[in-house]
Amino acid sequence: MIYVNRSAVVTGGASGIGREVARALAERGAAVAVADINLEGAEQVAAALVQGGAKAEAIACDVSRPEQADAMIARAIEAFGKVDILVHSAGVGVERSFLDTTPEEWQRILDIDLSGTFFCGQAAARHMVERGYGRIVNLASTAGVRGGTGRAAYGTAKGGVIALTKVMAVELAPHGITVNALAPGAIETELVAKMHSAETRTVYRAAIPLDRYGTPEETAAAALFLASEEARYVTGHVLAVDGGFLAAGVMHRR
Repeated sequence: MIYVNRSAVVTGGASGIGREVARALAERGAAVAVADINLEGAEQVAAALVQGGAKAEAIACDVSRPEQADAMIARAIEAFGKVDILVHSAGVGVERSFLDTTPEEWQRILDIDLSGTFFCGQAAARHMVERGYGRIVNLASTAGVRGGTGRAAYGTAKGGVIALTKVMAVELAPHGITVNALAPGAIETELVAKMHSAETRTVYRAAIPLDRYGTPEETAAAALFLASEEARYVTGHVLAVDGGFLAAGVMHRR
């Protein structure tokens, strides 16, 4: 997949899956805006991309603020002339039981994970509609498909991302814009390192047919497909990157 003459915005680009998506797009010829609330981290990623010969910009953005999402897209257009691709990877999580989840935790995760998806997608799509072309890839989660302990707020937000992705796909299709979502399972990222306790890791591994956590590189590969020309007839889809977690039932380990 080649992205020469394409420009992309990757939110959450300072770390984890977002960082790997930014790197992979840049390696394949895209100009990449690395957006993150952590500007220093975004600058480090963008600098590494530029050193590798790519066009890249770092942009500070709190995705839960609609005016910052608008400014992010405007800055990327200023830098690259257009935005062809949005990979919205920014998100937070917490492993907290339903009964123990505080109102503050609930609101924070909904604001960032769900409202942030709405604000960034809306800002990008308004520009893409004018051009008649766009690829939007949202980061959902298997937690938005299945009920899991400790994921009242996170699972609810990611379930909302899945529903929003489908609505976006239907409404934006006439404008030449595809909208899809990834549903990563257990992926070795900084967020997962904070969220997953030792017990969670044991339980997760037991439920994954491939018997391991995935990598940001494996998740980025799926994002790149959905952002590509090859995926032009794929929209409204939720692609699990989960080692078979969602497919599994009773498993006897050999």
